[in-house]
Amino acid sequence: MTDQNKITKQKVTDLFNLVSPGYDHPSLRLFPFSADAMVHFLHPDPGCKILDVATGTGAASVAAGKKIGNGRIQAIDLSESMIEKATLNVAKMALNNVDFHIMDAENPEFKSDYFDHVMCAFAIFFLPDMPAALKQWLRVLKPEGRLIFTSFTETAFQPMADIFRTQIATFGVKIETDAWQNLHSKQACEQLLADAGLENITVREKQMGYHLNDEAGWWGVVWNSGLRGYIEQLNPEQLEQFQQQHMDTIKNLVTDKGLWMDVNVLFSMGTKKLENNIGNTF
Repeated sequence: MTDQNKITKQKVTDLFNLVSPGYDHPSLRLFPFSADAMVHFLHPDPGCKILDVATGTGAASVAAGKKIGNGRIQAIDLSESMIEKATLNVAKMALNNVDFHIMDAENPEFKSDYFDHVMCAFAIFFLPDMPAALKQWLRVLKPEGRLIFTSFTETAFQPMADIFRTQIATFGVKIETDAWQNLHSKQACEQLLADAGLENITVREKQMGYHLNDEAGWWGVVWNSGLRGYIEQLNPEQLEQFQQQHMDTIKNLVTDKGLWMDVNVLFSMGTKKLENNIGNTF
């Protein structure tokens, strides 16, 4: 791993440790909604073994845990605070078939050909080396096992996200391409899976959006998601000024139905070929 990749991973880990207390905010209900849809597409059998990569607060593990009965989920994440929240969420649902581990998504420390399925909800695009990660996920996946991940299309969170970037840039905050904008097309997702050697590749697009009550709901998204990384660069006075300016602008988008938040999601899935039985067990 390069030094730059280590820095990138640490930066992402620090950010998600920061936002973990509010990651289950009602404004971010896209995560459990999409997790349910992902597990529906995956259709795991009772008794199967699943690796949940970058589990966050465990939305995908909860959804899958309800389906697999006496099966087992190994859920991994580099954020200790996220793992703590996920553990509580699983306990609230009275599930006893999920184990949590603080572990690197690019280096899952499990035996080769062990899991029936691998799933990754809205996290693969944060990884510095996605092909390398997929190689490792395939290593631990059984031949003919299925791998599924989710990503966002270009329309997701628009127009609010572009307004956010434009306005916060006026405060001297450097704007970078957000990781969640990677893998925003069916073609990109299909190519990534094909290059990794998977077969039976399918990419489904599904609108998982909903109406927030008002502009305050959007601030809940900003404060409790990856966008918080930009906010943290402001001093208290700048934060107050930016929040007022941004909320005044977003308020103009609110209708009698509320504030529409586009959450157009790509569900990308493929199957490990029999000849992809690679690597030795640890």
